[in-house]
Amino acid sequence: MFKFIRPYTLMVCVLGIALMLAACGGNASNAGSGTSGSGGEAAGTASAGSSSDTPPSQAGGNESSGTGKTVTFQAGNGDVQVPEHPQRIVDLTNFYTGYFLALGVKPVGVLEGAMENPYFEGMLDGVESVGSEPSPEKILSLKPDLIITYTGTDGIDQLEQIAPVVAIEYGKKNYKDQMIDFGKLTGKEAEAKAWVEQWENKINELKPKIQEAVGSKTVSILNPYAKGLYVFGHNFGRGGEIIYDEFGLKAPPEAQKEAIDSGTGWATISMEKLPEFAGDIIFTCPWSGDTSDPNIVYDNPVWKSLPAVKAGHVFQLNPKADTYNDPVSLEAQLKFISNSLLSVK
Repeated sequence: MFKFIRPYTLMVCVLGIALMLAACGGNASNAGSGTSGSGGEAAGTASAGSSSDTPPSQAGGNESSGTGKTVTFQAGNGDVQVPEHPQRIVDLTNFYTGYFLALGVKPVGVLEGAMENPYFEGMLDGVESVGSEPSPEKILSLKPDLIITYTGTDGIDQLEQIAPVVAIEYGKKNYKDQMIDFGKLTGKEAEAKAWVEQWENKINELKPKIQEAVGSKTVSILNPYAKGLYVFGHNFGRGGEIIYDEFGLKAPPEAQKEAIDSGTGWATISMEKLPEFAGDIIFTCPWSGDTSDPNIVYDNPVWKSLPAVKAGHVFQLNPKADTYNDPVSLEAQLKFISNSLLSVK
């Protein structure tokens, strides 16, 4: 059974995969799946030309009629031979599912976290959840012609017994470059470029208004968790890509140094350090990685004494949605973040 750790660890652990795949390896060869030994050539047997409106259960089905053509894709795990137009993608990332949806490519299987993202409502109809710790048997049953995972995955060679595997290093590329990359991977490069263009048009329209409203005020992204607070920067979701990169707003100096200039995208702090990292405007939400009570922070006198709290310039993010930084989630975040920032004028 696979156990997926959130991508701030930049790795995903796979437990027991070798033994379980050995048990079902004979079935894999009978399911029309590509194998690492054949360079993924057999994976090109998925149906071609299915529209984004086609239910995933019909996008490949039990019969295969594709051309069998493959292309070389430069992934985090090296050059991978992938189907020219993959039809049955199993996405084991949570955080990249929205890229495929924005391109009109519906995976056949995704993790439970993606299924729970409210921004994807209605977009995953017919897609199967593989749970939060998917078994090789579950993945195999979906007859994928391509599997998406993280570069930290333990056992990629076993996953390759099912289908070609493209591993992505979380956060290595900004979301616009990643969108173009996924466009190339799925044969939807034109659609990817169109999304980037319309996104930049929206930003160019909003940016002057936002900068006028915010002025010299600083903005923080803070998440309470069991041992203190996380401070997030420009590349770890929660609106950071929009706030800092697109709108060019300022973080408090300490947050800028620890979470942005460091390149990590995040930092951890104690409650005592909070005033140094809290901006004039705060975006916050409970931490989705544990079950701690966020009110331990929100009811603390240190939090209540912050200028942003006193001024009513604190805005609550959705922990099940705003942790994502894919195109679908960013579209939704842009509206909320823009309205919030304009309200502080």
